[in-house]
Amino acid sequence: MSTSREQMDRAALDAAVVQARKSLAEGGIPIGAALMSPEGIIVALGHNERVQSGDPTAHAETVCIRSAGRRRDWHTLTMATTLSPCAMCSGTAVLHRIPRVVIGENMTFKGREDWLTAEGIEVVVVHDLRCTSMMEDFISARPELWDEDIGVPGE
Repeated sequence: MSTSREQMDRAALDAAVVQARKSLAEGGIPIGAALMSPEGIIVALGHNERVQSGDPTAHAETVCIRSAGRRRDWHTLTMATTLSPCAMCSGTAVLHRIPRVVIGENMTFKGREDWLTAEGIEVVVVHDLRCTSMMEDFISARPELWDEDIGVPGE
């Protein structure tokens, strides 16, 4: 029995959700990402480490790509992320020619999905309630930290 693309996407998003919860438990922003091969194998994971590391570029997608190391198969991978990727993370996907991005939710924040699409990247938004509620709860509890993460100027 073969695994459908939808099942593989769900498994990658599930792995990203685990990463988002890990970041939240560490006191960070609850965003996670996973890279998956065409066979459905998770090849890298990452979660937002900006608060934990003090690195403003340590968004989940970027951390995930860093953890994947040097590769020559980027053009075959799917990235799953719990939240619509910002300009920096979208740019990383564009740069590495990742052909598919599965997004858990884009209601609390809509990143540069337009750029991904314009570059020919298939964008799949699944409207996962786990992702939405995790971000809504976090933004409600820590609005100043969220604003810092997405580059909203301070008062």
